[in-house]
Amino acid sequence: MEYYIADSAVFIMGTGIEAYRIITIPSVTDELKSNEASMRFELARENGARVEIPDADCREDVLKTAKHTKDIEELSSTDLDILAKALEYKGISILMTDDYAVQNVARAMGIKVRSVVQKKIKDVLVWQKECVGCRRRFESGDICPVCGSSLKKRRKRKI
Repeated sequence: MEYYIADSAVFIMGTGIEAYRIITIPSVTDELKSNEASMRFELARENGARVEIPDADCREDVLKTAKHTKDIEELSSTDLDILAKALEYKGISILMTDDYAVQNVARAMGIKVRSVVQKKIKDVLVWQKECVGCRRRFESGDICPVCGSSLKKRRKRKI
């Protein structure tokens, strides 16, 4: 049986997944702002959805991969935790998310991904930063150390 590791988008958009196959994390509830999303979450819990704390070792593995793909700046603590939970159930789960940075890291780790409403990513990408002024490229940062202009995220390569 496959499980669905549910990001907040599952409850916000209200997908038709059987609740007894849903696993999520505690911090997802903090992202549910609307009454409808909170109600969907509570209904899913009543129908067997599980809320589990992610494994710390899996979270460390996620951090390493996110640093490699350069998605680390885009990921929240909740994103890291949901990826860790999906890694914990790798092989018997599908991560449900519309977040492209989360999808990118998941695919880089070999985790199955299904989007909720948005299109799913096609390629796993590694990112870098490019200066909008002098066009030099850097691995990280927000301000160019050479000319002082802002840095913009840019695709470095596909994996």
